Amino acid sequence: MKNTTIAVITIIITIAILVPFMSDFFEEKGPINKKPSIEIIFPIDGDTVSKIVTISGSATDPDGDQTIKQVEILINDSWIIVDGTTLWSYTWTIYNLNNSNYNLSVRAWDGAVYSDIKSITLNIFNPEIVESDEHKWAVFIFASNFPVENESKLGNGGLFLAEEMAEFLIEEKNYPTSNIIILFDDGWIRKDNGYGNRLEPLQQRFHKYDITYEGATRENVEATLKNIVQEVNSYEDSEVFIWLAGHVYGDSENPVTGGKFFENCGIFLWDSTILTDKDLGNLLSNLASKRTCVVVDGCYSGGFADKTILSFPEFFLFKSEIPKPGRVIITGTSKFRVGYASTTRGPLFSLVWFEGITSGKADGYRPGFFEMGRPSRLQIFKDGKISVEEAFYYARYVFKNDESYKDFRWMEPQINDQYPRNGPFRSLDGLILGE
Repeated sequence: MKNTTIAVITIIITIAILVPFMSDFFEEKGPINKKPSIEIIFPIDGDTVSKIVTISGSATDPDGDQTIKQVEILINDSWIIVDGTTLWSYTWTIYNLNNSNYNLSVRAWDGAVYSDIKSITLNIFNPEIVESDEHKWAVFIFASNFPVENESKLGNGGLFLAEEMAEFLIEEKNYPTSNIIILFDDGWIRKDNGYGNRLEPLQQRFHKYDITYEGATRENVEATLKNIVQEVNSYEDSEVFIWLAGHVYGDSENPVTGGKFFENCGIFLWDSTILTDKDLGNLLSNLASKRTCVVVDGCYSGGFADKTILSFPEFFLFKSEIPKPGRVIITGTSKFRVGYASTTRGPLFSLVWFEGITSGKADGYRPGFFEMGRPSRLQIFKDGKISVEEAFYYARYVFKNDESYKDFRWMEPQINDQYPRNGPFRSLDGLILGE
């Protein structure tokens, strides 16, 4: 009897020990979660990059019931969540990094497990010597295709116009390609003229010239302008051209003032932040170049030139401080007017202004009454060279008098011309790009 009791106790203890393992053994198990995979599409391993670079790629999950939750990139020993999932990108600002090789790693997460890590090595090379002896810089900023569903999308036309202007500055005005930067949307071009999904990063498209492309985010705009100011101030003969276009903050339901009478103007960047005229004035406050042209093309943008309408000056509390001696500031509209754009060709004022320069049609155009613009019949004012001011007066005249632009004649472009100096007795010399 004693032996039987011991045996029973032994069996009970054994069963108690084995039951957990047996339950796991007989339990019906679901499918094993497979790790996601990730690829770096651009740049490729060993590439040389400079200034700003967009790292982009794709990620997939082989499990039908799983999706990619996030993609991360390893920068400065920290994992950072990037933009996008199955198609992803990360903009890396590298102006101030030392020239050297840098390792980048990425991984994807499906909510349960991480993918294997993919890594590349990039050679950062920020050249100190430009491609020519010319000390000229140009930056084009255009955020056009947000939000995802909105009839106010401006299409890819602004990008194409920026590229056309950049090509002109390179071929005709001897601007070094290394000193030209285009900041467009989030750094991607989209299908269906901007209305469709992402097509490819701007850096992957074929380009005639090796200029820098990135997204028009707040971080990129500030980093780019700060870097340009630093470089420009190293030379006494420097020249700067800045073009901003897109949606400018205002109130279209108030046709009299555009909602900007007692406010500063501001232009939307890609990340939905607003770059105000005051912000731009602060970014350019230390710019020493005495040959600077800034063109801002968008609704209610006159405040960027410290003007309201009909050449009347801005109220002193709302001055942007962008205009300074040696600068010509031009806006596509007054502070109280809307602007217009072609989704395939770009903002209309900039198109006509640029046409005036490149075609030679603006030669000899003068301010006229209230700076409305008028052609000159006197040969003395026609020298075969087109200044940015002549192109401005040409554009104003065209919008007021050309029947093909009759629907846009109330835009009221504004100018604040302080080249080469300000004051009532300033020189009548015009700023000719590239001279």
